[in-house]
Amino acid sequence: MSLSPLLSTSLAIQIHAFLAIAAVVLTIAIFTLPRGSTAHRWMGWSWVTLMAIVALSSFGIHEIRMVGPFGPIHILSAFVLFQLVINIRAARTKNIRAHARGMKLLTLGALVGAGAFTFLPGRIMYQVVAGG
Repeated sequence: MSLSPLLSTSLAIQIHAFLAIAAVVLTIAIFTLPRGSTAHRWMGWSWVTLMAIVALSSFGIHEIRMVGPFGPIHILSAFVLFQLVINIRAARTKNIRAHARGMKLLTLGALVGAGAFTFLPGRIMYQVVAGG
């Protein structure tokens, strides 16, 4: 394992990757907390902030282009930003069932699903894990 491939990329990719990793770690912590507790809310807001920055930082990444400078990651990022708003609104209106379901789906799709693609051969995170 070597961080060199990641550390030699653009700042946008570094921010995107390191904050996504932080969001994964924070996700694990959040899922161990009692729902609705002060810690859950505090960590939840931290997670939302991390995910928003991860999504926004992707607009500075143009490794895979399909339409001009945009690719699939940008569609996913716009969706993530939209879903963050929807899921926060659900929590604020006490629709906890929708909030919990939405956040779990967001975690599964944006962190687990999209994250899995970063470990494909030829991608930066694959190089990090494979040792450069």
